[in-house]
Amino acid sequence: MTILVTGGAGFIGSNFIHYMMEKYPDYKIVCIDKLTYAGNLRNLETVLDKKNFRFIKGDICDRELVYRIFEEEKPDVVINFAAESHVDRSIESPDIFLKTNILGTQVLLDASRKYNVKRFHQVSTDEVYGDLPLDRSDLKFTESSPLRPSSPYSASKASADLLVLAYHRTYGVPVTISRCSNNYGPYQFPEKLIPLMIINALNDRPLPVYGDGRNVRDWIHVKDHCEAIDIIIHRGKEGEIYNIGGENERANIDVVRMILRELGKPESLIRFVKDRPGHDRRYALDISRMKKEFGWSPKISFEEGLKSTIKWYLENRSWWEEIINGEYMNYYERMYGERLKE
Repeated sequence: MTILVTGGAGFIGSNFIHYMMEKYPDYKIVCIDKLTYAGNLRNLETVLDKKNFRFIKGDICDRELVYRIFEEEKPDVVINFAAESHVDRSIESPDIFLKTNILGTQVLLDASRKYNVKRFHQVSTDEVYGDLPLDRSDLKFTESSPLRPSSPYSASKASADLLVLAYHRTYGVPVTISRCSNNYGPYQFPEKLIPLMIINALNDRPLPVYGDGRNVRDWIHVKDHCEAIDIIIHRGKEGEIYNIGGENERANIDVVRMILRELGKPESLIRFVKDRPGHDRRYALDISRMKKEFGWSPKISFEEGLKSTIKWYLENRSWWEEIINGEYMNYYERMYGERLKE
């Protein structure tokens, strides 16, 4: 089997490639990634020389390139991880999110239709559902919950999901969609909450926490997410949506405090900063469908996963030091510099 993975040099995509190449050594994995700020070839350095792996630097919006790759590789399965994914960046510059996340998905769908792929899988997010009230812990999003995105990012992902489903109904493209909760683990770009807090704590820098820090997210280790996608592309029903969650809801401030305790750093490093516009209060997914149809549930506890993630960042300083010493720091200052002065 040949699998085309888009956005495979990013956080979740690279973890998925490592997972699949270890589990299915006979599969061929082809990766296309534009290598924008969050795409990092170092994430794939251990597989770049393998005979059953091919990396192509390119943009999924480049129709000519995408068609040429499909012509050459004839993928059986396409998994679309490629996306602009940080909410703050989508508020700052929504146009690139609409282009990559919607038009790029359309190019991939057109190629999948033309070259008769056996499965097109869209990697989506729980953020397409909007948010839930903090005082209703009984409420969770199901696969049939209405789409109520709050940010340009989540609106672009919801649009892509609808496009994927439309291509299934109109053209018969064999699609599946997964919507996942917040991921964490190795290779996560330092602008995301957990790596940002780990790295700032290690450097004794202020830890910027939006608003009151009570926003709740459901956390899943990236390896559990990869396993769930593996199951869906092999056993999922065409035209269906699957929620993938960690069943581990935590307030942001509690996650930050866990990181500080693990690193032996004082809570005095925490700085509450001006909240993000339209900040969702709570996400929670009902994953009973994954449990019922496939017997899948997350295996890695948050306590275990967070410890192993902190250990990874401690042992891979050169990986994140290269990032924070470059262009990323200009963005970091734009987003948090003024807030930390308030």
